[in-house]
Amino acid sequence: MNPEETTEVDVESDYQTDDAVAHDGNGSVAAENRPSARARRMEREDTFPIQGIDYVEFYVGNARQAAHYYRSAMGFSITAYAGPETKVRDRASYVLEQEKIRFVLTAPMGPDGEIANHVRKHSDGVKDIALRVPDVDYAYHTALERGAKGVYEPFNVESDKGRIRKAAIAACGDTIHTFINRDNYSGTFAPGYHRRELPGVPTGVKAIDHIVLNVELGKMNELVEYYARIMGFNQLISFEDKDISTEYSALMSKVMQDGTGRVKFPINEPAEGRKKSQIQEYLDFYGGPGAQHIALITGDILGTVSNLKRNGMEFLKVPHNYYEEVPTRIGQIKEDINQLEELGILIDRDDEGYLLQIFSKNVQDRPTLFYEIIERHGSRGFGKGNFRALFEAIEREQDLRGNL
Repeated sequence: MNPEETTEVDVESDYQTDDAVAHDGNGSVAAENRPSARARRMEREDTFPIQGIDYVEFYVGNARQAAHYYRSAMGFSITAYAGPETKVRDRASYVLEQEKIRFVLTAPMGPDGEIANHVRKHSDGVKDIALRVPDVDYAYHTALERGAKGVYEPFNVESDKGRIRKAAIAACGDTIHTFINRDNYSGTFAPGYHRRELPGVPTGVKAIDHIVLNVELGKMNELVEYYARIMGFNQLISFEDKDISTEYSALMSKVMQDGTGRVKFPINEPAEGRKKSQIQEYLDFYGGPGAQHIALITGDILGTVSNLKRNGMEFLKVPHNYYEEVPTRIGQIKEDINQLEELGILIDRDDEGYLLQIFSKNVQDRPTLFYEIIERHGSRGFGKGNFRALFEAIEREQDLRGNL
């Protein structure tokens, strides 16, 4: 991606495959005829316009080394840089891009200040989920009128390439949402950044499908209500502890999405169980609520996962008997089940189609960030039928860490 391009993406229409199918419960499938994502959105009134996720910024301990990981393991290209060499004294930031995905990795240049404090408390983690909006001032002031806490008021960042308009509000824990508009800017990422051209070898990920937020017990509905009231998000689906549970642990989750359906935030909280849930483990090690994992959509999950594994990325595995049940539980799919099992890819179906998904192991030492790779064939779900197998795999990893 050229760093001067915007990153607007309609995940549902751009990266849904064309072979959505419906399952009749008897193992047979039928072609599904349903309105497009764009047509469905036109039927809804959106009082808080959001054009998509512009970038996700991580505060990290060593941005240079983190950028190397994302480039070599995940196939991102380094497209811009800001730091002492560009007259930015307090931080070093690397911009990485692949298709419609843009990450910013920022490290402090000293032991004090906001970035250093964030890393000291949380280790590497998501600080900012920036949302592209048509009108920054409207978004910011409307959010404050509805009860949001402002982080910084609207202002311009300018250079000879134009100006960017920005503002920010508080979100989940120490995470913020920057509102950003680039309509009057044609330069590299943002003023103060210099172009870098360090291409990675693309692995096949295309866009951010969703970002999962973890909160403390009893706080899920509070954050759900926050997104609904402040930005007009609506609830797409909810899961109770009986839906997401194993012999030892459980959690509850509600999925919120903006008025366009482009931005989705599943919000999880731990539930009572015999042992510690993965959500509580996250909260303990992260030091509070925040972003737990980022789902990246692909049009070829077999190729993408093969590429990522070849680059050294590790994924969770489920036992063989999971795949023995797939023909009965899922019905016909176009992929070869043996290939899916070899790579550890999970399959689920709902009344709109099916999806394929896989979850990485944690990508850093604290168990506080991992990635999901997902391919959708009509389904807009989140893999409910895979929850038990997935959580048992996560519990095996927790047990190895001594945290179950």
